[in-house]
Amino acid sequence: MYFYANMKNKIWHIIGLMSGTSLDGVDLVYVKFTKEQGYTFKVLKKEAINYSELWKNKLQDAFYYSGEKLTKLDVDYGYFLGELVNNFIAINRIKNIDFIASHGHTIFHQPEQNFTLQIGSGAVIAAITNCKVICDFRIQDLALGGQGAPLVPIGDKLLFADYDFCLNLGGFANISFEDKEKRIAFDIGPVNIVLNHYTRKIGLEYDDNGKLASKGDINKELFNELNKLPFYKDNKPKSLGYEFVIEVIIPIINTYNLPLNTVLKTFIEHAAFQISEIINRNASDVNKNVLVTGGGALNDYLISRISHYAKAEIIVPDKEIIDYKEALIFAFLGLLKSQNEVNCLKSVTGASKDHSSGVVYNQK
Repeated sequence: MYFYANMKNKIWHIIGLMSGTSLDGVDLVYVKFTKEQGYTFKVLKKEAINYSELWKNKLQDAFYYSGEKLTKLDVDYGYFLGELVNNFIAINRIKNIDFIASHGHTIFHQPEQNFTLQIGSGAVIAAITNCKVICDFRIQDLALGGQGAPLVPIGDKLLFADYDFCLNLGGFANISFEDKEKRIAFDIGPVNIVLNHYTRKIGLEYDDNGKLASKGDINKELFNELNKLPFYKDNKPKSLGYEFVIEVIIPIINTYNLPLNTVLKTFIEHAAFQISEIINRNASDVNKNVLVTGGGALNDYLISRISHYAKAEIIVPDKEIIDYKEALIFAFLGLLKSQNEVNCLKSVTGASKDHSSGVVYNQK
């Protein structure tokens, strides 16, 4: 048993798990949190586990699975995550763990129909690791009328308050910032989930530094059509799922029958334009800064195009924060849940109230 809560000194040791929609793998972090005047953190251990082709295909195909097959995948993926954690604990000789916080892997996200699904059974992870597990952070928010996303902004607010905007470039781009003393956050649009879809057609997991995109041309007709999509005009709060990509974005791009480099360059230009529109609209002066994390922060060409459009300082931090910020913040969401503190903001998701979200599985 690894449970050693240290309530007296307000110190917690937590393992955070994150799997993003871009299907690059699972991020694990072992984090020490301390609470004095506010919360501070230190990442003690970290690891990124790439998915095998088998798991990548399963997770991608799960969108089309039957209920029975999807239920089994939820359990199987829970065993997979549990074993990853056990290996992580063993390799790093970790002894002091208050709990594991797991985001799971999103299969469905349709807040307008009041449902979302992140697989990776918390009960199974708890049984495999013999640790307390906190998971399913989104479902309560939907029940309260919210979008169930994004959830990271509470971490942006409490752990990364030095930045005016926190921009995450993962499968989807999302942003958070303070507006009239309220945290505002929402999904801007898809990014890596689209770019990687096309690079995988030529056997590449991603476009390294945007080199392929930089050699393409911008197709103005496609650029303009993508920018006219109704989603970009919707009022916030708003969030996106894989459904939007396969039902809207991919069909539009495919009708143009363009070379790969042109597809990548045009989509990056579109993404950079939409991201910068949000930053510029909400930057009241020229001294604003933007913290950029997620896999897209390593795409030099994408960052250069955002910098071209955005009227703010674009800050790309060290690789630890780029790669592990989301896993770190889901560990923090678990911490807030364990203390019955608010970890989900109505100003972000549109829920009827601020609340402490997550499902707890105890092992004693």
